[in-house]
Amino acid sequence: MIDVKALLEKIKASPYEEIVVTAPHTGVVRFVDIDAGARVVPASGTYGEKPGTLLARLTREHNDKPIYAEAKGAVGQMRRELEGTFVEAGTELAVIRHYLSKDEVIASILQQVLYLFRAPERAKYYFIPSVDKKVKASGPRSVTVRDGMELFIVSRMKREKPLTYEGPEGIIYAVYFQHDRNVDQGAPLVGVCPESQTSLIQDVVNRVRTDWEERE
Repeated sequence: MIDVKALLEKIKASPYEEIVVTAPHTGVVRFVDIDAGARVVPASGTYGEKPGTLLARLTREHNDKPIYAEAKGAVGQMRRELEGTFVEAGTELAVIRHYLSKDEVIASILQQVLYLFRAPERAKYYFIPSVDKKVKASGPRSVTVRDGMELFIVSRMKREKPLTYEGPEGIIYAVYFQHDRNVDQGAPLVGVCPESQTSLIQDVVNRVRTDWEERE
């Protein structure tokens, strides 16, 4: 088990993640009048129809491409030395400091405490019917997994195949995928912990929740 207290203190010292905004393609960049420290928001609305805070425009072949903030936070840096210059795709234009919520802190710590079984390829994933039924009836923590156990159905290019779990025996403590969305290769599908440690991990979660609420 990791030193949760030390990890939480580290997060408290820098309670944000830095999100780099890059040029989506080549073009001449022009920044809007926004200063470091300014608050920004991502797209909103039921279908994301309301764009986020405008950060810059990228002009290519007389066409302007607006670049919006994709996360809530504060501007940490704007590369204003690039103003009016031609930049390549992937060039760093700005950095947004996204301040972590209580739930994001807990999720971050859990991903370091649990054993993460990851997607072997980009595809949609489903629990096999017997596991899915149990998860829907009693929650994922009612499922015990063992190495070599058939656990998922992988759906890709209209083809389906089974996927067995590889890792230590334990219960499914967290589920990270959604049935109707593709999961990137290497992204976690489930987080597993030994049954004997579930109460200890829940204590960790409760401690983090209490400490972060006091901070907020």
